[in-house]
Amino acid sequence: MKESTPIISSSEREELPPARIGSKRKKWLVVALGTLAGVLLCIVLWHYLSGFESTDDAQVDVHLYPVSSRIKGYVQRVNVQDNQYVTAGSTLVEIDPRDYRVAVDQARAELGDAEASAKALAINVPITSVDSSSRLEYSSSDVESAQAGVAAAEKKALSAHARILEARAEDTKGRDDEKRYHLLLVKSEIPRQVYDHALASAETDDAAVAEAEANEAAALQAVQQARDHLVEARAEYDAAQAGPQRVASERARARAASAIVQQKQATLAQSELNLGYTRIVSPVSGEVSKKVVVGMNVDPGEELLTIVPLDRVWVTANFKETQLRHMRPGQRAEVTLDSTGRTYEGRVNSIAGATGPLFSLLPPENATGNYVKIVQRVPVKIVLDPGANRDHDLRPGMNVVVKVYVR
Repeated sequence: MKESTPIISSSEREELPPARIGSKRKKWLVVALGTLAGVLLCIVLWHYLSGFESTDDAQVDVHLYPVSSRIKGYVQRVNVQDNQYVTAGSTLVEIDPRDYRVAVDQARAELGDAEASAKALAINVPITSVDSSSRLEYSSSDVESAQAGVAAAEKKALSAHARILEARAEDTKGRDDEKRYHLLLVKSEIPRQVYDHALASAETDDAAVAEAEANEAAALQAVQQARDHLVEARAEYDAAQAGPQRVASERARARAASAIVQQKQATLAQSELNLGYTRIVSPVSGEVSKKVVVGMNVDPGEELLTIVPLDRVWVTANFKETQLRHMRPGQRAEVTLDSTGRTYEGRVNSIAGATGPLFSLLPPENATGNYVKIVQRVPVKIVLDPGANRDHDLRPGMNVVVKVYVR
């Protein structure tokens, strides 16, 4: 607000000296400029102070990486000391590997034996398949041949039986002729030569009957042999029909052998893994805090060391809930370390979904049981710019002051 200047009459002005009039003007000009500068300073100060939110309730945090054993064994070497900085992949602890080398050799030998058995069974499958097919084809042909042989033998037997009937008929006729010629010879009605011829013919017919009977017996025996052969051929054919089942059985055995090979391969792989686990390496780069010493017998899952990755620290700043109105992830932040006063650049990574400890979520009450409103603090995660903590001055648990620029 401009102050009103006193009105000086022309007569008074003429009475005042010129130097006094200029001094008053300068005085009012200085006052006006000072007032304007103060207003501008207040505006600048307000703009600056409202452009960030700060808190000294902040600490450095980090994820700790516990290193444990995955196998049981005797610790024969520890390659690090307390608070030593190690890089990712460095060997920290060595467990006696001799038992695990023996297990690897044994698993490799069992795998070789299983592979040989599987190979032999795999070769047997096509051989059995071809043999079964050939055997079935041959036995089928043999059955047909045996059936034809039975039919032929039966025909020969029938023919032999017919020959007997024919020979017996001729023998009967020859006997009758011999008797008739004998009566005529006694009566001297025919010469002796005719009778002798009839007698020889009768004896020949007797021999023919005997031969025919022998031939029939041989033919019947041949029929029985042919029938026996047919029974054998049919039995062989029935056995040959089981060939596909034998092939299927061989294939099943081959598959079982292949499964055993896979099992032995898995056993070998696990043995090699266990051998590799005798060297315990660092999962990340950081400082070591160790509990293990040489001579310990460790069990699977037993924690041996802890790695503190100082390159991956962040800051947890507990801001009042009234400071979060304009705070957003991605905003620039400054972190000032209490111990050195050094300032680090960073960004707001995230804002927690709840206030600090669980008890702070409960509604506070005063002595009379009435609700008391208390401003809560919300954790805000601040991540540092890459390489900001290259010298590892920021360590977990240190107190810092955080300033977040919200504008």
